[in-house]
Amino acid sequence: MAAPASRRRREPSSRSWPLLFVAILAVHSVAIYLFTRGFLLTRTELDVHSHRDDRTGVSPGCSSWPRPAVDRLVIVVLDALRFDFVAPSTFFPEKQPWMDKLQVLQKLAAEEKNSARIFKALADPPTTSLQRLKALTTGGLPTFIDVGNSFGAPAIVEDNIMHQLVKNGKRVVMMGDDTWTQLYPEHFNKSFPYPSFNVKDLDTVDNGVIEHLLPSLRENDWDVLIAHFLGVDHAGHIFGVDSTPMIQKLEQYNKILEDVIDTLKSLSTPGGPHENTLLLVMGDHGQTLNGDHGGGTSEEVETSLFAWSSKTPPDAVLSVLGANSCNFDLYGAEVCISTMQQLDFAATVSALLGVPFPFGSIGRVNPELYALSAGTWDDQKMGVDACTPQNDLEAWKRRYAEALCVNSWQVKRYIDQYSGSSIIGFSAEYLHHVAELYSKAQANWSVALRSTCPSETAEEEFKASSSSPLQLQIDAYSDFLESFAKLARSAWTEFDLWSMGIGLLLMILSVITQACVLVKLNTICQPSDQESTSSRAIPKLSFAFMLVAIRAASILSNSYILAEGRVANFLLATSCIAGVWHSATKGNFSIEEFVFLLLNIFARFGIEFGMSKQIAGPTVTKDHPVSIILDMFGSSFCNGLMDIFPIISLALVAYIVLKFITYAIYQRFLKYFIMSGTILSYIFIANHWASESTLFFHSKAIRDIGISLAPRFVYAIGGFSLAISALCRLFGAIDTLRLNERITSLSAAMLCSWSPTILILLGRQGSFVALICITGAWCIIMLQQKYQKDLKLDIIGVANPVSVTQWSLFAVCLFYLTGHCPRDNACPLFSTGIWGVPLTASAMVLPSLGLIISILSAKGFFFPLIPLVFLTSFQFSVYHLLPCIVIIRHPRKAK
Repeated sequence: MAAPASRRRREPSSRSWPLLFVAILAVHSVAIYLFTRGFLLTRTELDVHSHRDDRTGVSPGCSSWPRPAVDRLVIVVLDALRFDFVAPSTFFPEKQPWMDKLQVLQKLAAEEKNSARIFKALADPPTTSLQRLKALTTGGLPTFIDVGNSFGAPAIVEDNIMHQLVKNGKRVVMMGDDTWTQLYPEHFNKSFPYPSFNVKDLDTVDNGVIEHLLPSLRENDWDVLIAHFLGVDHAGHIFGVDSTPMIQKLEQYNKILEDVIDTLKSLSTPGGPHENTLLLVMGDHGQTLNGDHGGGTSEEVETSLFAWSSKTPPDAVLSVLGANSCNFDLYGAEVCISTMQQLDFAATVSALLGVPFPFGSIGRVNPELYALSAGTWDDQKMGVDACTPQNDLEAWKRRYAEALCVNSWQVKRYIDQYSGSSIIGFSAEYLHHVAELYSKAQANWSVALRSTCPSETAEEEFKASSSSPLQLQIDAYSDFLESFAKLARSAWTEFDLWSMGIGLLLMILSVITQACVLVKLNTICQPSDQESTSSRAIPKLSFAFMLVAIRAASILSNSYILAEGRVANFLLATSCIAGVWHSATKGNFSIEEFVFLLLNIFARFGIEFGMSKQIAGPTVTKDHPVSIILDMFGSSFCNGLMDIFPIISLALVAYIVLKFITYAIYQRFLKYFIMSGTILSYIFIANHWASESTLFFHSKAIRDIGISLAPRFVYAIGGFSLAISALCRLFGAIDTLRLNERITSLSAAMLCSWSPTILILLGRQGSFVALICITGAWCIIMLQQKYQKDLKLDIIGVANPVSVTQWSLFAVCLFYLTGHCPRDNACPLFSTGIWGVPLTASAMVLPSLGLIISILSAKGFFFPLIPLVFLTSFQFSVYHLLPCIVIIRHPRKAK
């Protein structure tokens, strides 16, 4: 009777285990919430727009929006324009090959100091193209998550420059990157968009801009012209900054800009269409030497802006521009460079064009860029009741102070609206400080206005002042605007380290608790005759935990995202070497361990090829890590091998898949149908790759079929096979099959229907990756069999912890082996395949394909490893795909 009583006493404890795991899950959720609350900063979008007749709260001296200072504006956007692409090399410690290529801009800045200037423009992270274009046009600070009324829509709903231009009768023409038409679908009088999805295409967008740019400059049907080039950005992503294609692109841009400036000068005579036109040549963000962007490093946030006015301002403009950073260029001419925030772009352009500032703009009208326009020095348009200052500089300061007055009122209006409607607002202390600065600036405005009129009172009031009253007023408004910009950056672009730290601590504690609970539960559930196996499994469990801990610690490195593939491969190789050494010392060596180690070596070379930016087609440059192997065999031999090897590996994959179909599908009709479709699909894939190769000679008709039609046939066969599989599931006689056979048959049909489509999307490396995936999964399963046999386990639910860890690391290696690299701006995962189809899904499905094929061909089913397939796919989704979704909200390209 004692034994049943003991079991009864343990029953409540066994029922409490699920509740304990639910509690741990709740702690996990709280930890994730706290961490993401501090990391994924949130800003509320306000669907409020500025209007021409807005007057409430404006000071009497600045009761209207700024008057137009330019007649026409030309904006040339060179995507990913680094600062050292424009500034002379003499401004940097060492001259690099990509410097001094845009000579026309440097020459203008040196020869026409009154009307031309180079700016170092500082962007705010995230430095992705979509986010930077949004920031430039709205004047705000986009964050990782912008809460708005249409979260999933690509079009911008916030007030922006484009909306104000159209609303106030300005005609806008756009050409180039089709992102503009996605953001502003109904804002252009004419547009010439070109697809920018294919990051490997350096010329399509640029050639389209070149075709329309110069003819459009001679037309009179626009007020603002936007030309967005993409070649530099794409060259950086594919080849890096220090590459021949990058230098060629910069030299091409120099020639284009020469033609643009010559055209503007020829039409800038009095009465000409460009008599008072402002040219802006700018980048939306910078890029690292590898061509990456998206983060907040100096290379990524430092871009350039060049401004040139066709109408020359007076010499007094030099007093505004100053000479803070001047140096001599390669030809001995002095070039001066200013610094501005990209946050100020929207407000400055609005002031120059005389349109209302976007409601959400928090930038300041930049004094130097504003002064470069000759229109801001024209005092003939001032009101008749205004007092006329004594000189050009005082007149300009008066006009600039009026612009800052409206600028400050607009920002204060936005602060009040945002604080009243946003769930996540600003702290009361900071808001009070900003409000005091604004009140002080407004109180001094009337005094500053009196000082511009000659009077004894004004002279006595300011005779002891070292600065003019207008300058003091400008400083007061600037202090207010800069203070709020600093507050906004702290709220929207600086992480909440306390929340992140608390969330991380809770996660660590909950993981430790979960590990202890699992160990305790394993001890309780362990049969009495197998308790001795626990001590023998502890070394493997400790080793697996050590690998996981090292990988978790490596994630904290600021360069981990660049080296993740190599780190995962190194840890996987470590586990392989440890397994081979342990087996050799115990005299129980197995061929699977050696094969898995050899496979890991091949995977490392594949990762190097996949992650390299120096590979274009089958050739590899001399500085590539594996170039020594190519030098040993000769480039022609290696190029031919890289054309033939994909087809050979494809044949091996096809053989494995057909064998898999033979043993896994039990329904005769479905078996032969799937087998026929698979054979046909693999033939089309081989034909497609052979048609793209220069090693094989084809007639034009066969080549066109292989390149254009073969992928479509593969997609059609795959879809048709899936449809037939679904019909067989619904109407076929599968009830006679056992559950195990039914699942196996349907899974095999589904995977074999997917595999050709996945392989053709992955490109030439796809068959090689699939072969490694299948072989690696087979090795892991056989090692699991060996583990259970050595420990004499009869419980199928006990898995080797090292094997589970190896599969997780192996899945990461497969991700990079496919050529993916989650380190670029817009959305890191989206690479270009056939017709620009994203390859992320294929990277997720390949581990599933390889593992299930290997499970079924290993003459045994190991159900503990099957859920690992879905765990791996979930890992890819959360770890790699989720950041893309929340950062750019619109999958478009790997820019």
